[in-house]
Amino acid sequence: MNQSPTLDQIRNFEGKYPKQLWYLFATEMWERFCFYGMRGMLTVFMVTQLGLNDRTANLQYGAIQAFVYAFTFIGGVFADKILGFQKSLFWGALLMILGGLVIAFAPNELFYIGTCFTIIGTGFFKPNISTMVGQLYHDTDSRRDAGFSLFYAGINLGALLGGIIMVYVGKYYSWSLAFGLVSVVMTVSLITFAFTRKTLGPIGLSPLHIDMPRSRRKFYEIATYVGSLLVVPIILLLVTNTDYTDMFMYIIGPVTLVYLGYEMRKFSAAQNKKVLAALFFIFFSILFWAFFEQSGGSLSLFALNNLHGTLLGVPMDPNAVNNSANSLFVIIFAALLGLLWVWLSKRKLEPNSVVKFGLGFLLLAAAFYVFYATIFFADADGVTSLEIFTFGYFIITFGELCLSPIGLSLMTKLAPQPIQGLMMGMWFLASAYGQYVAGLLGAGMSSADPAATNIAKLHAYTDGYLQLGIYALIAGVVMIAISPFVKKLMGNIH
Repeated sequence: MNQSPTLDQIRNFEGKYPKQLWYLFATEMWERFCFYGMRGMLTVFMVTQLGLNDRTANLQYGAIQAFVYAFTFIGGVFADKILGFQKSLFWGALLMILGGLVIAFAPNELFYIGTCFTIIGTGFFKPNISTMVGQLYHDTDSRRDAGFSLFYAGINLGALLGGIIMVYVGKYYSWSLAFGLVSVVMTVSLITFAFTRKTLGPIGLSPLHIDMPRSRRKFYEIATYVGSLLVVPIILLLVTNTDYTDMFMYIIGPVTLVYLGYEMRKFSAAQNKKVLAALFFIFFSILFWAFFEQSGGSLSLFALNNLHGTLLGVPMDPNAVNNSANSLFVIIFAALLGLLWVWLSKRKLEPNSVVKFGLGFLLLAAAFYVFYATIFFADADGVTSLEIFTFGYFIITFGELCLSPIGLSLMTKLAPQPIQGLMMGMWFLASAYGQYVAGLLGAGMSSADPAATNIAKLHAYTDGYLQLGIYALIAGVVMIAISPFVKKLMGNIH
C-alpha cells in the first residue's frame, strides 16, 4: 500500500509542476465543464423555455450566479474550520450531481430546485480546490504563478467543452439531456479526485484539533452536511425572488468584512497589511466581473437575437460562440502571455500585480467598445456580425488573463495560512457581487417588452456596452494610479 507523501515531499518537487497539480487540473476541468455549460444555458433556457422576458432573465441570471459565488465564501469558511478542503470537495461534487439529476428529471418544473443544490455544491467545491493548488508550493516558490496558469488552462478547457456541448444539446436535442450531462461529468470529476487524493498527503485534511474526540468531530461534520441541505428552501426563496436577493447581497458583504476583521486580530501588522492589499484586489475584481459577466447574461441574449449564424463563412451557433470563444482564446494564449511575463521579468520590466490588474481593465474597456461597434455592421433587421463580436472576446480574453489567474495566486500568497480558505472564499464572493451587478446592468440594458424588435434590442445593448467601456477605462486608470500604495502594502509579494 502506497504511503501518503509528507508536505515537504510534495513541495520539494523537481521540474515546473508538481504531479498533484495535474490531478487537481483534471478534477477542476470537469467541474468547470458543468459550471460554464450551465452558465451558458441559463438565460437562453429561461427565455425560450420558462417564458421570461429579457429583463427578468437577466435579473434571474444575476441572482443565481451571485448565490453560486456567495456560497463559495461559506464553503471556504466551513472547510477552514470543520471539513477540510478534501471532504468539502467531495460533498460539493455529490450535491452538484444531485442538482443535475433533479433538473434533468423535469427541467421546466424543477429548474430552480435543482439549481439550489448546484449553488450549495459549487460553494463547497470551488474555493477549496483552488486553495489546495496554492498549498502545493512553498510560500517563496516562484513556480506558483506558473502552476495557477496551468490550473487556469484546465478551467478553460472544461469551460470550452461545456460551453459548446451543453448549449448545442439543450437547444437542438433535449434540455433534460443537457442538464443530465452535469451529473455524468461531475461523477467523472469525483472519481478522478477519489483515485488521486492520497497523493495530496496532509493537504486539505480536517483542520479540527487532533485531540478532539472522534464523536465530536463526526458531529461537527454531519451537522455541516445536514445544515447545508436544510438551507435549500431558503435559497429557493432567495433565488426566485430578486427582492430577497438584493437583501442578501446587502447583508453578506458587510458581515464578511466584520468577520474578517475579527480574524485579523490574530495576525501581525505585516500580515494584516497584506490582507488589506488582498481587499483592494477583491474590490476591483467586483467591478471587473460585473462587466465581464455580461457574457452569461446580456451578451448571451444579444447572441440569441442579434448575431448572424456564420463565422468566417462557416455555419455557427452564435450562443455556442458566446459560450466558448473566451475559453478557446485562453487555452491558446494563456501560456504565451505567461512566457511574456517571464521574458519581461528577466529584463526587470515585468509590471507588478496591481498594474496587471489595471491593464486588465483597459483591455476590458477596449473589448466593450468592440461589442458596441457591432452596431455599425448591423443589417435592417438588427442582426450584426458574429466576426466582430468574436473579436471582442479575443480582446477581453487578455484582460481576463491579466486579472483572474493572478488574483487566484495572490489570494494564496497574501492570506495568512489559517484564513486561506476564507480569503479564497472572499475572492469568489467578489465574483458573486460582480455577477449580481452584472444582472442589474444587463436588466438595465434590456427591454421588458417581449415584443421589442431586434433593432430596439440592438440599440439598447450596444449603448449599454459603450457605457461599460467608459467605466472600465476609468477603473483601469485609477488602479494603475494607486499601484505604488497597494504595492507597499503587499511587502515582499510581487
